[in-house]
Amino acid sequence: MQRIAFLRSAHIKRADPYIHGIAPVLTALGAEARLFHTHGDCDPRLFPGTSERLDPAATPDEFVARVRAWGADAAVSISLPDENALRDAVVKAKLEAAGVRTVMTPLAATRVLCDKWETKRVLNAHGLLTPPGVLVDSDLLNGRALPVPAYPDAVRLAAHDLGHPLLAKPLWDSTSMGIEFLPDPAALDRYLAARPAAHAVLEKCVTGRLCSVDIVGAGGHYTVMPLVRTGTAGGPPAFTFEDLRYVDPAEGDDFAPTARRLVDLCTELGVEGSVNVDMIHADGEYHVLEINPRIGGATTLSIAASGLNTFVALLAILDGTWPTRTEAPAERLAVECLTANPSPTLLDELGARVDLVTCHDLVIDGHDHGGILTFTVEPGDERRVLKELTELCAQTGFIPAPMLDKIRRLLTRAAR
Repeated sequence: MQRIAFLRSAHIKRADPYIHGIAPVLTALGAEARLFHTHGDCDPRLFPGTSERLDPAATPDEFVARVRAWGADAAVSISLPDENALRDAVVKAKLEAAGVRTVMTPLAATRVLCDKWETKRVLNAHGLLTPPGVLVDSDLLNGRALPVPAYPDAVRLAAHDLGHPLLAKPLWDSTSMGIEFLPDPAALDRYLAARPAAHAVLEKCVTGRLCSVDIVGAGGHYTVMPLVRTGTAGGPPAFTFEDLRYVDPAEGDDFAPTARRLVDLCTELGVEGSVNVDMIHADGEYHVLEINPRIGGATTLSIAASGLNTFVALLAILDGTWPTRTEAPAERLAVECLTANPSPTLLDELGARVDLVTCHDLVIDGHDHGGILTFTVEPGDERRVLKELTELCAQTGFIPAPMLDKIRRLLTRAAR
């Protein structure tokens, strides 16, 4: 029987329920799966196979040793965020050198996409709009390299040309971690005086609607998943899951030209698997912020709205049957928001009232953010779902009132 290793960092619960879609595919392939993961517990209720836990600090060589010791014939990366995507790209290089086929974007492309400055360079080269910015070298600011006393002033002048407000983004971090909002020159002076430890990109702060899209594929054949609205931009950064996140089939008609350029970029880079693109929609244009070389935080929403299961697609790439679908338009509303931590009773009640995708505790880096709810709404069912949610929230208060109001506005607009 063929053995397929799945490489994972974040808790596999965040892939529920769609990770279970690989079970019939594994049966058809005559394969068994094992999850090699660094975070959270795992059992057959969470993953259709066996599992092995590794230390979060495990090196690529340790992953390779464990995967090979199990006797894997192939491997698939489903890790996030970016630092773990880079780890898996290194694992891919080492496993494939040993004859173990691995679905993951190659290391050279992964390095480019993990580095925000290099990403900006390739975006510009492919005619994609990205907020203007300048690279800030922390070694020069901290005197760790050649002494360049004029360097801080050079950064200030470059910032003046960009115009405030600005965002200072660590070069390699992701999921909005470490970003600083610099509204004016005084804030920039404080930022520079603090001598940031890591290289960063100073970027013009664009005001608009945050959105995200996953692109899945390999070998020049890519499927663009539905556009996900994730919040607003234009001020201090917020927690990734803080705002209402949704897919609306009625939105995103103007995205096609940007999507085509992104597919061209994926083709040139040799992307294999899934990438997640973060953007701001402002003044009728899509400003690309970054491309994450991995599945994204909105992958569940993309699958729920389109019906194309990314995890199943990764197996199709592995066995050579991709592309299974060349298009994945949104077929229904998909909505995601933070809630109170769900109890079994609440889950039963939710499932009876709405088309529940998942609702579970959201724990990131040991911090409990409450529950995260994902549900879908078929066209024409908006008013009924809104009534059910309003009644349940009146009884339990599990969705905060400001969030429920956003859901109300979304469903009311969609019902029209």
